[in-house]
Amino acid sequence: MKTKKISIIWQVAAFFLIGIVVTGILTYVSETGLSYNTVKKQSELRAEEITEQARRAVMEYPAYEWLIRYWYAHPDTMEIEYDAEYGAQTLTEAKCRTFSAHQPQLQLKYLQEENLAALPEEDQKLYAEIAYSWLITRINQIKQTGHVDYLFCVISEDPFDHQFFLFSGADPGAVRGNHYEEVYLLGNVVEVTESQQEAMKAATQNSSYLADAGNYLDYYSQICEFDGHSVMIGLTYDLSALLTDIETKTRTGARLAILNQIVLSLICLSLLYLFLIGPLKKVQKNIRQYTQTKDSRSVVQNLSELRSRNEIGELSADVMSLAEEIDSHLERIQTITAEKERISAEMSLANSIQTGVLPTVFPPFPDRPEIDIFAVMEPAKEVGGDFYDFFLIDQDHLALVIADVSGKGVPAALFMMASKIILQSCAMMGQSAAETLTRTNEAICSNNREDMFVTVWFGILELSTGKLTASNAGHEYPVIKKPDGAFELYNDKHGFVIGGFEGVRYKEYEVQLEPGSKIFVYTDGVPEATDHENNLFGTDRMLQVLNADPEAAPEQLLKNVRAAVDEFVGHAEQFDDLTMLCLEYHGGQPV
Repeated sequence: MKTKKISIIWQVAAFFLIGIVVTGILTYVSETGLSYNTVKKQSELRAEEITEQARRAVMEYPAYEWLIRYWYAHPDTMEIEYDAEYGAQTLTEAKCRTFSAHQPQLQLKYLQEENLAALPEEDQKLYAEIAYSWLITRINQIKQTGHVDYLFCVISEDPFDHQFFLFSGADPGAVRGNHYEEVYLLGNVVEVTESQQEAMKAATQNSSYLADAGNYLDYYSQICEFDGHSVMIGLTYDLSALLTDIETKTRTGARLAILNQIVLSLICLSLLYLFLIGPLKKVQKNIRQYTQTKDSRSVVQNLSELRSRNEIGELSADVMSLAEEIDSHLERIQTITAEKERISAEMSLANSIQTGVLPTVFPPFPDRPEIDIFAVMEPAKEVGGDFYDFFLIDQDHLALVIADVSGKGVPAALFMMASKIILQSCAMMGQSAAETLTRTNEAICSNNREDMFVTVWFGILELSTGKLTASNAGHEYPVIKKPDGAFELYNDKHGFVIGGFEGVRYKEYEVQLEPGSKIFVYTDGVPEATDHENNLFGTDRMLQVLNADPEAAPEQLLKNVRAAVDEFVGHAEQFDDLTMLCLEYHGGQPV
């Protein structure tokens, strides 16, 4: 069934429409949130400033803590003059003259707590009333100049479910009393909402806190504490009118933004069709023509008429180039295929050459009943760096070699070939195992420009006696089985790798093989074989496989190990060359 075609211009128009709607919504939401956050931040900064002024007004009195405790303890006995004006003949002025008459040596503004504690109770009360009247007058001024709805000081304690009003600022003509929406008097106690409880609790923990209460912002700042009570200055902003104005302006701005986007979208769609969709259709027509006719000349001629100096022009040029390149691309594929076949053939030949230098005929010494020997080498790539070797130095001494060259592939294979030849040449000189490795290291280090190295285990078996003299140049530990025993790792002493440094001297050791003894040597490709979860095969698992059938012939033992490695690795790629050699000693014959 043929799908109905939808023009890209209508799809783009739909995207434009969705973008306009989404942009309008996001603009409205973001502008509203930004405006509200700006107002909230400015209100918080202003609140900090106003509460700091109120705090300084309270702390201006050296004995302010004494005054707070006194006001809290005697709210009903104090005669307070609220809303007095500075300079007027007020009751507070009369009280000041009375106090000065009683205590002429004291200055009212600078009384310390110890001064007040020494005064008679009558003068303490008189001073508390004077200080309160002065303070409330200052608080009124701060409220009026700060243009806040409420400015007050309260005392509360955990769980902060009520407030004891210490003072409240008032505008001129405001009614003071104990009823809701009146300016509270000293000592008025009210219950508070949960949001105010949380705000006061947060203020005690952070010294100040701004609480969002819908159209109101409540701000609390702690002054001090006494007897488990917290003294806090609070203020409240009524933001309802401001928020309404913000919402109205934001909606108007969002509507204008949407209208502007609609007009702009129509202009963009027209230009889009003229300069983009039309040329694209022409390019599409020629692509279809080429798929049917394979006539690249006609395509090039038609698309050359497009003069667009933009991506459409580049696209038409690319299509022309593509049409011209297809034939040459096919030719290149044929050339590459032939080259790959040539390389594969050369690598196969290299593998055959490398395999040919290793002894692969078994049994290798059919006329020597003293031994049974078998070995395998499987490179990770076409060619590898591992190698094994065994050869008679003379009629009574058999050389055994297993080695692992650093690296992989062709470089390792070339180094392996050179190392094998040098090692065999040094061994045939009739030297000891240690001396053979020493001479081999000297020969390789003398011309090792690529700084490659090889780990080697080299042993010389005296066939008549079973005495094995061996030396280890950084290779894996050999595994030895005694008659009627189990395969066990032989922790021999390692020397440094061959090719690492000049002047290295290698040490050797002796192992006595009895009839029925076996020795198994290998490269790190066996214990370090890795499954798809990066788990290693390991020497413990290798020993378990060997000891599952320890009396098997060397060839069968190597097959058992290889099968176990294959099962463990599963479908994971072989990472390293895998080489093994096993020899069984049957006992010496007269020489």
